[in-house]
Formats: sequence, C-alpha cells, structure tokens
Amino acid sequence: MTWASGPAEPTLADRVLGGWSGRIAGNMLGKPVERGDYWTRDRIDRYLRATGALPLTDYLPEPPADASGFELRPEWPQCVRGRIRGSCRDDDVDYAILGLHLLETHGFGFTTEQVGALWLLRLPYLQTFTAERAAYRNLAAGLKPPLTATHDNPYQEWIGALIRADVFGWTSPGDPRRAASLARRDAVLSHTGNGVYGAMWAAALIAAAFTAHGVRDAIEAALVRIPGSSRLARTVRHAVALHEAGVSWSGALAELERETSGLHWIHVVPNAAVITAGLLYGEGDFTRTIALTVRGGLDTDSNGATAGSVAGVLCGASRIPRRWTDPLEDRVRSAVFGFDGVGIGELAERTVRLVESCGRASPAGSAGEPLG
Repeated sequence: MTWASGPAEPTLADRVLGGWSGRIAGNMLGKPVERGDYWTRDRIDRYLRATGALPLTDYLPEPPADASGFELRPEWPQCVRGRIRGSCRDDDVDYAILGLHLLETHGFGFTTEQVGALWLLRLPYLQTFTAERAAYRNLAAGLKPPLTATHDNPYQEWIGALIRADVFGWTSPGDPRRAASLARRDAVLSHTGNGVYGAMWAAALIAAAFTAHGVRDAIEAALVRIPGSSRLARTVRHAVALHEAGVSWSGALAELERETSGLHWIHVVPNAAVITAGLLYGEGDFTRTIALTVRGGLDTDSNGATAGSVAGVLCGASRIPRRWTDPLEDRVRSAVFGFDGVGIGELAERTVRLVESCGRASPAGSAGEPLG
C-alpha cells in the first residue's frame, strides 16, 4: 500500500482534516502509556500481549481486572477502546488549537512576543509543562524572548516546541521552508538548539507531506530545513539509513536507543528517532504508523500525535479507518480558553481558510516547492 493509493488524490481540505484527526487519534492512542521511564517498549508490548491486542490495530484496551505491573496514566478511562466519547484534553492538542488562534489573531507575520502574550491570555499555567512552564513563568515575571527560553530552563531541548509545530505545516502545504520559518518563530519563546530544530523539522515534515511522493520524500524535504550537523538531523538520517539497510523495526529502535543513550525520555532527539521509525516502518498504512510509533515508547502521546498528523496529511481523512475517528465524535476537549468542546471539522475548516487567505489552496506541486 502507498500513501497515494485510492481512486483519487485527497483534496487540500481532506488532507488538513486528516492532519487534525490523525494528531488527535495518535495522541489518544499513546496517552495511557505516556511515561517513558516506566512504559518501555518491552512493557508496552507485554501489556498488549496480556490484553490480546498485539499487533495493535485499535485504541489500547483497558487493563484486565487482575493486571499488575501495568499502571496506566490516570486519564486512561477516557482514552481506551470502548470508553472514548470525544477526545480528552491534552497539551499536544491544546497547542495546535492555540497555534490556529495565533494565526487567526495576528496572521502569518506574528512575533514571538505575540505568542507569549497569547499564552498568558488563553492558556492556564498549570496546563503547561517543562520548557513551556519555565517560559510561562519567565513571561509572567516580565522577561522577553529570547531570555524566556534560557532563564532557569533546563528543558530547552525537550520535545515541547515540536508538539506545537503542526499548525505551521498544515497552513504551509507543500512549502516546508515557510513552515519551518513559522515554527522557529514560535519555538524560540521556550527552546534553543535541537529543541528549536525539532519544531522546524516537524513543521517542514507536515508541510512536505501535502505533496510528497511518500514518507521518505517528506522526511528528506524536512531535513533540508535544519542544520545538517545538528544531533537531531544526524539521528533522523541514522533512522533512515537503518530502514534502507533492511534492519527490522525493533532492531532499528534498539540501535537508535544506544545512539541517544543518556538523553531524557522527553528530549526531542530520541523522540524524533521514534517518530521517524514509526513513519518509515509504517509502510504507508495509517494504523500501522501510529501503532508502531506508540509501541516505540518514550513520549508516546506526543509521538503518536505527530506521526498521526503526518500520516493523516499523507493519506487524507477519508482514508483513516473509522475505528480511529468515530469515537472522537467530532469533539475536542481543550484547556485553551474559548475552545473547549470545539469540533474537529470546524478546526480543519478554519485551518483551510487560513491557507486560502494566503493563496496556498492548491495541493499540487512537489514537496520542496511552495504552492500557489
């Protein structure tokens, strides 16, 4: 199966809805096992075997009554199969919504300072974590970028900026350079170095997915947008090389884990490796892509969300199996003030209007060329 299989190419609107739906579904899939120091790849697969869910083809099953050694996150009753009634709240989705609101409010010429002001206005402090919480605290203390990213912030290269990047890709279809530039302007509020490169890479990857001939094409187009000597770029290239050499998915992840040894499980570099492996070994199948990404461990809900966003754009919403989208009931829970309960379809329509407002409504072209 290939990303372009089917009777017709997905429309721009279908790809954008696929991105939103894929992000939310991937996030929900990974949320119950989000704790990389406890939910290792081995523990995740042992849980799936114990519940008869391996290979993983649907949301995680709830734990059996006599389960021991499998402590799911407290939110698990809202995001396991058979219990989902709309998406539960999560920062991986909150930041996509906040990014949409940013572009609707300030346009594509927004400043980093305006990103910070919107956080203070729309995002509750206790719904921020790691680098974002440090930057929020710095904003409230009156600091300005780039000091908001560097003052008393040990999380500058963690995954937070990457999870905020999707909307810049969705609104730059076929233009990874533009997407990376927008993501960088957002990321420097809270991150430096590989933390910023991760956001640029993810945004460019999603933008490239609109016109790419396959996932490898999109990954290559995204790599062009970040420094080739960065640790992030070197790790992503290593993941690509392992796949090209025919190394198994589990073997590739073991090798990438050795390469990134010593980094925290929320650091952007090892998580980018898991995302890349999930996309490559997913072999063009939406379900396989998000399942392998989540089974890869580390920051499972963030990784599932990003892989789901890329896969959703590549295949379009109409080709995402309904077992992933029907339980979401076209409804999003969000901590962003004014957006709780918003429809997924509405978010996608508003995203498409932003694309059309800047003359990028045609999905034709190549992964490295702007649309217009």
